[in-house]
This record gives sequence, C-alpha cells and structure tokens, in this order.
Amino acid sequence: MDALDYQKRALKTLSGSITSSQGELTNAVLGLTGEAGECADLLKKHLYHGHALDTWKMARELGDVLWYIALAAYSMGYGLDEIMTLNLDKLAARYPQGFTTEASLNREEEEDA
Repeated sequence: MDALDYQKRALKTLSGSITSSQGELTNAVLGLTGEAGECADLLKKHLYHGHALDTWKMARELGDVLWYIALAAYSMGYGLDEIMTLNLDKLAARYPQGFTTEASLNREEEEDA
C-alpha cells in the first residue's frame, strides 16, 4: 500500500459531522496530540512502572497517529506523499551528510523548522 492509498482508505472513516477544512484540521491536531500521548503513556509505563513494552499496542496507537496525520494533510489540501517529500527535503537541507550530533549542535535554525 502506498501513502495516498492509505490516506484515501483511512479517510473513508471520517465523521460526516465535520463540515469544514478548519474543523477537520482542528479534529486532526487535537486527535494527534491525544494519540501521541497514548504512545508516550505506553513508553512511560514500560520505563517507569515495570510494564513490558507492548509493541502490538504501540503499533496500533501509531496507526491512530497516522490516521490523524492523514486527516491533517487532507484538510490542508496535501497528500501524504507530499508531506513525506516535504519532510525528506527538510531533513536533507538540515543534514546533507546525514545526521550527526555535531551537525545537530551547530546547525542554524530555520524559520519554518
């Protein structure tokens, strides 16, 4: 499956009660923070509460994160493939030789980082 196929299929489950791109973006960003929080909670429980890391549950929560990213991109008129390309371009400009700690410590901050 490619990114656009995922995005199209995933967004078939979008609630019909959201009627504007602003509403879609708001739902996406709020949902994204909630789902990312669930991922963080799983890791916190593993690191500090003695729980085994449930990678199956983490993978399912990451899928929820991806769903909200797909919705956010769609609400702004982007395909997931475009978001992925924009990110790779940003990373290549930031770390043209690949990531190193030295490059990270000494890079200039971009305005739209």
